[in-house]
Amino acid sequence: MLLYIHVPFCRSKCGYCGFHSHPPGPGQMESYVDALLLELAHWGDVYDRPSVSSVYFGGGTPSLLPPNVINALGSSIRRNFALKPDVEMTFEGNPETVGAMDTLQAIKDIGVTRLSMGVQSLDNAQLAALGRRHRVRDVYRAIEQAHVIGFGNINLDLIFGLPGTRLKIWLDTIRAALELCPQHLSCYALTVEPDTPLERACFDRSITLPDEQETAKMFLYGADLLEEHGFLQYEISNFSKLGFQSRHNLGYWEGKNYLGLGPSAVSTVRGRRWANPADLGVYVNAVSSKKLDATAEQLTPEERTKEMVMLRLRTTRGLNLRGYRMLTGRAFMEVHRPLVEALSHKDLVRINNGYLRLTRHGMLVSDAILAHMFEREEAAGQGELPNTSG
Repeated sequence: MLLYIHVPFCRSKCGYCGFHSHPPGPGQMESYVDALLLELAHWGDVYDRPSVSSVYFGGGTPSLLPPNVINALGSSIRRNFALKPDVEMTFEGNPETVGAMDTLQAIKDIGVTRLSMGVQSLDNAQLAALGRRHRVRDVYRAIEQAHVIGFGNINLDLIFGLPGTRLKIWLDTIRAALELCPQHLSCYALTVEPDTPLERACFDRSITLPDEQETAKMFLYGADLLEEHGFLQYEISNFSKLGFQSRHNLGYWEGKNYLGLGPSAVSTVRGRRWANPADLGVYVNAVSSKKLDATAEQLTPEERTKEMVMLRLRTTRGLNLRGYRMLTGRAFMEVHRPLVEALSHKDLVRINNGYLRLTRHGMLVSDAILAHMFEREEAAGQGELPNTSG
């Protein structure tokens, strides 16, 4: 099982962020921590102290948690869950908060093996435009302090396609990040989320984003540059040195059971899925009444198939065609042969050793490819596919 802990607090909301997070109000940190400790005990009892291969503190900004809270959560996790000896434990943070020595020491003390820093850019003007609180000097200081404490597995989150940027600026950002000697880089295209200041700024044209062609170049040439420096792409947005892939995220893409704790966290266990309430007060009440999974739904075979296809094709390994047959009872090519042949002709997909995978150019148009596949899946489920044999 994978364990995800959601920390819903940030010092301030960034203009592009669509995640559930907010600055903590009076007493909210204490209410959240008390409820989270109760939730950890609850699920430990329900699943009889289940075995856990990965723990991930995400947010929000987990590095806002005080050191004593970090220690309490670490103790509770180990008390209520059986962590595997080689457990991967990831802790997210922003450079201006995760770089504090007492915070880093607390994170290290509870067994965290992997730090993930929300760097986003290595240009102060870009950081200010995004509404980030940190500056470039904070990134250097945080990484230096992390090395002093003993962390040897550090991920940096970066965003490309920022307002006013071009390919050269993005490649320079990657080069600057590589000089910091991380083991992992997550490189995301800027997404305009609804009801955010970024969306409003785009609508009133106070900022200009790079066009699709320029953003595509950033993705393709950025991936080439990272590979030249020994970073292997293992998922659309993720690159790592050999042996430093995020096992937690791989678990999501491989369809493993995951338990999400904290406001708005989602869980999928044994084919049942539910989401915790996003509102902190509602979440606290749900924990107290032990009704967190009251709205759980059993995933249908169709939903499980779509998720398998979508999540596996995000990875460079791709979709196991034998696994698809075992889940659906039919061969993938029986359903998708005309589409796969057309995509293969355009070098958007390839089949090797029983796996269907997207090429880099295919990853650029993955949403469109998946939409076509889902249409054929629905038609197959209704017995409406045309006979393509002959």
